[in-house]
Amino acid sequence: MSRPVRIAVDLQQQHADYPQIRAAAVRAEEMGADVVFNWDHFFPLSGDADGKHFECWTMLASFAEVTERVEIGPLVTANSYRNPELLADMARTVDHISGGRLILGIGAGWFERDYEEYGYEFGTVGTRLSALRDALPRIENRWAQLNPPPVREIPILVGGGGERRTLRYTARHADIWHGWGRPDVIRHKCQVLDEWCVREGRDPSEIERSCGANPAKPETGDSYVEAGATLLTFSFDGRANYDLAPLADWIAWRDERNRVR
Repeated sequence: MSRPVRIAVDLQQQHADYPQIRAAAVRAEEMGADVVFNWDHFFPLSGDADGKHFECWTMLASFAEVTERVEIGPLVTANSYRNPELLADMARTVDHISGGRLILGIGAGWFERDYEEYGYEFGTVGTRLSALRDALPRIENRWAQLNPPPVREIPILVGGGGERRTLRYTARHADIWHGWGRPDVIRHKCQVLDEWCVREGRDPSEIERSCGANPAKPETGDSYVEAGATLLTFSFDGRANYDLAPLADWIAWRDERNRVR
């Protein structure tokens, strides 16, 4: 049976005060979103490079308290910024605060300024991917040792499109894959992920496929689903005061799509 389509909101915590972000998380849930993400950076990625910005995981703990139904998580946390065992414990704690609604989104990291200004070694794409490879089983092992354990088996979302390594690690460990690109790109990445699943002994249907989409173009939704994505994510930030109005059309599309599937 095919997966239902889901809608996620990525509240990028840049160019805003926290009350604006908190209100947007509550509003997204009230509108019917399935997931509320933020991101794991220390500086804005667009607009004023030194504009207002807040940290990821402390904000997720707040999201856990001010929402009741939506899943929450980082899209995605940079593996390099925290010891894997510590990250596992942080995720377990937010999972408990939320009553079992956390998704651990994780990736290898890429934004050099974050690394340089916070004192992390940037390394190379290869060293960061190797660190991600090593961290994923450490996170899973720590979850098995924590007391109390996570409320549920915390879903792991791996973000990134690298076909030789990232998608292989996704096949080994993830419950959700997240990528970026046009529907044809997403279709190709899903096919590569399917191939890695076969090689790694995973059923490809076990991994939900997620991608970013343009909130102003609801007519593209069917193309993304036909490409393999069933979790569509829309990004907003403080420059437009988290105007979630476009979300209404997407949620109506989701409900109709799920009704007739």
